[in-house]
Amino acid sequence: MGHALNNTLQDGMCCYKPMDGCEVPWIPGADHAGIANQKVIERQLSEAGKSRDGVGRPARWARSRPIPLRAAGPLRTLCFPLFPGPEWARLCFTPEDLMTDLKPAALGSYDSAAIEQKWYGVWEENHYFHADPASPKPPFSIVIPPPYVTGVLHMGHALNNTLQDVMCRYKRMDGFEVLWMPGTDHAGIATQNVIERQLSEVGKSRDDVGREAFIERVWQWREQSGGRIIHQLKRLGASCDWERERFTMDEGLSQAVREVFCTLYEEGLIYRGSYIINWCPRCHTALADDEVEHEDTQGHLWHLRYPLEDGSGELVVATTRPETMLGDTAVAVHPEDERYRALIGAFITLPVIGRRIPIIADAFVDPAFGTGAVKVTPSHDPNDFEMGRRHDLEFVRVIGEDGAMTEAAGRFAGMDRYECRKQLVAAFEADGTLFQTTAHDHAVGGCYRCRTVIEPLVSEQWFVKVKPLAQEAMHAVRDGDTRIVPDHWDKTYYHWMENIRDWCISRQIWWGHRIPAFTCDGCGAMTVARADPAACPKCGGVALVQDDDVLDTWFSSALWPFSTMGWPAETPELAKFYPTSLLVTGFDILFFWVARMMMMGLKFRGEVPFRHVYLHALLRDEDGRKMSKSLGNALDPLELIDEFGADVLRFTLVAFAAQGRDIRLSKTRFEGYHRFLNKIWNASKFALMNLEEFDPATQEIPFADLPIQDRWIRSRLRDAAAETRTHLDAYEFDKAAGAVYRFLWHELCDWYLEMAKRPLYAEGGDTARLAAQQTLIAGFDGVFRLLHPFMPFVSEELWHKLPWPAYLGERPASLVIAPFPHPEQLPADPAAVVTVENVQAVISAIRNVRGEMNVPPGRKVSALVQGPAAAAAAIRNEADTVVALAGLGTLEFLTPHAAKPEHAAATVAGELEIFLPLSGLVDLAEEERRLAKEIAKLEKDAEGVAKKLGNPQFVDKAPEAVVAKERARADEMQQTLGKLRANLARVLGK
Repeated sequence: MGHALNNTLQDGMCCYKPMDGCEVPWIPGADHAGIANQKVIERQLSEAGKSRDGVGRPARWARSRPIPLRAAGPLRTLCFPLFPGPEWARLCFTPEDLMTDLKPAALGSYDSAAIEQKWYGVWEENHYFHADPASPKPPFSIVIPPPYVTGVLHMGHALNNTLQDVMCRYKRMDGFEVLWMPGTDHAGIATQNVIERQLSEVGKSRDDVGREAFIERVWQWREQSGGRIIHQLKRLGASCDWERERFTMDEGLSQAVREVFCTLYEEGLIYRGSYIINWCPRCHTALADDEVEHEDTQGHLWHLRYPLEDGSGELVVATTRPETMLGDTAVAVHPEDERYRALIGAFITLPVIGRRIPIIADAFVDPAFGTGAVKVTPSHDPNDFEMGRRHDLEFVRVIGEDGAMTEAAGRFAGMDRYECRKQLVAAFEADGTLFQTTAHDHAVGGCYRCRTVIEPLVSEQWFVKVKPLAQEAMHAVRDGDTRIVPDHWDKTYYHWMENIRDWCISRQIWWGHRIPAFTCDGCGAMTVARADPAACPKCGGVALVQDDDVLDTWFSSALWPFSTMGWPAETPELAKFYPTSLLVTGFDILFFWVARMMMMGLKFRGEVPFRHVYLHALLRDEDGRKMSKSLGNALDPLELIDEFGADVLRFTLVAFAAQGRDIRLSKTRFEGYHRFLNKIWNASKFALMNLEEFDPATQEIPFADLPIQDRWIRSRLRDAAAETRTHLDAYEFDKAAGAVYRFLWHELCDWYLEMAKRPLYAEGGDTARLAAQQTLIAGFDGVFRLLHPFMPFVSEELWHKLPWPAYLGERPASLVIAPFPHPEQLPADPAAVVTVENVQAVISAIRNVRGEMNVPPGRKVSALVQGPAAAAAAIRNEADTVVALAGLGTLEFLTPHAAKPEHAAATVAGELEIFLPLSGLVDLAEEERRLAKEIAKLEKDAEGVAKKLGNPQFVDKAPEAVVAKERARADEMQQTLGKLRANLARVLGK
């Protein structure tokens, strides 16, 4: 209270005087409090059984000196600007602070935003990400799956680009010339929708402004808003070669698109014709298969009676879309279905329309579906379309491009397709055509942009004959020219390629690569040309009209691996970096993008576009649901970066990126790895604090002369480097991250730093302290290099804080270009590893017993070790470490045949038995009563759970998750009972 009164009065004056026009320096400080401070430290030493003379003067000073408050940023924040307060920047510590030039703390609190901004600017300014095609280094290249220019960073982007960046940073550090080619996709339909919405807000449509003005608006929007996802990728830490950024509509790629189109057309692989396509009635354009998103829907199956023409009976067919029956031109049955074999070739009278249609036999029909007889509507179903072509059926289109019924629908013409369905079903109920209605769950396709249910329509479009191209693409995977990881996707890839259909590449929109086909108004001849023709080659007429359609966005992105490198010109980039080394993408676009790139790369470069394809899994929420805005369960990566930093986001995603397994995420996952980052930061604080006085000119201590704990941790660094490399080379990202995590947290931090405290506090002399300092530098230098591909920002920041000994040679300018650790270049001592692991086992065993017996952490206990002479001798040599880290007062060794102590807690570590005498440690009688009471209660609870699990009604009727939870609870109870009974036996001396 005296301090409070004194400082409040001072502060009152310091608040008043600046307001009255005065400059007021209020100089703060703290007195070293000689006697009082020395007494505090001497009490600490006495609790550890030592005295000030036992540790020596330098060690006492190391224990007592504070982290100067002038480095504690939060103090300034608290005092300023809420009120003037003391001038903390001038804070002193008397008198030693004034005499010894004590440095401020090496690290403050971690500021992710500032560190990320600082280092990304440094990396870009120094062109570390720019690839040189003239470099003698071996190439490693990746093309980014180009995000839509309309897009913003979502969790799928974050995962995909983090995995790519991990590999690029790893390979760059490992001596490769790395090209990570960035860019964006023009996203035809999505971008057009953006501009159309802008026009609609001012009461206009695209037709009001015209094609040329509309395209100009798109380019303006792209310049102003189309690059935001690139900035967001930079926030993620993506080390793309931004100096080479491409856009699927830029001049170079447009030339490549036109060259490919014309070549394929000249070879007869592109044609214009009528075919069944996906049509969006809202966007008024054809859609690629991948642009149709299927959603499971609870619908109905309507069973309809179709009367035989001769009046002898009827066939019942089932449909999920009654309105399409108006376009039926046949009923199909399986040729071997005995129920209908006699009817094949007969005719049916189509209800409502009265059309005479045949009964045909086709092996496509599944006899087990519905009644085994299916209606055939060639103009409105892809499978029916193929049957219509096989059997030369009539094609009747009853639904138009606007989603309304056509004139061919008779009295239903002009109705919306769903209104037609409603009225048809009512009519069928009235006249007896409806046999029955059953519930039926099925997948309904919708437009990926506007969610409108798509309509399969026969339409005149431009198509690519892909079967000839697909054959080569399949051979490339079978022959191992391209490897798909995980390899179980091979079968899916082959299945899709073997059943591939011609690719509809035309879109009825304005934004995109316009199809280079020109029709002469005079003679009607069509010309496909690489450059706009001035006159018709056939008649010389100059009235030429270009096709209105544009190419499917996927057409230009299929050329991405070579068009981005300058093709059709033969560039140095193509010579150096094609084929690319790796493609990282989601398995959901294996067919629609990966397969098409394979086909185009082989066709136009004669080589596969990539050597390896890594297909990552989907991101789901913690309940296993796919993340989506509509469900409200999507995490925003930018918000996560704001809260936790990019490094935490990246490491979390990589840590769960197991091959072939979907990733379940929740915010708690990121909170867990935020603790990991804090562990790294705080461990580095400790290391840097103990390296403040390290002399960079010091000579390196030979590895063989280092203490055993130093040889152990350096050997384990070698092992961690080997394990990380192995997993990264196999694209086992989660295992690679796990290897770094385990070494950094569980070995370097949890064990080595604790072991190093004794020599660092000068308990082993100057040589031992120097050895520990050199090992701190070697250990943290190595682990920051291993960590860099995963957490580039924090690793770069901390690595630059490390002092750099002269014996390590010239320091690289950045971790980005620093060598990744090679195991063969790191020292190893297998014997030291075995010994230290045995010491760790003993310490852990003692700690476990202390925890089970509820012994307070500060309470010193005695331990006795018994076992084979060699094993005991190894522990005896490291007895000081065991005593310090296990919280022991004494450590004694029993001969192998000595009697075991009574009333002692016993445990085992390898070949050794360890005993902790309980006498004086716990009240044996009280502990016996407590344990017996706890055991009795738990036995009763366990009996209740066992009774519930033994009840068949509960097991059979309760939800599976509930039953599983009860079984897990029963197992946990039994394990706890086992431990409690073992503790009771120890107390009783059994």
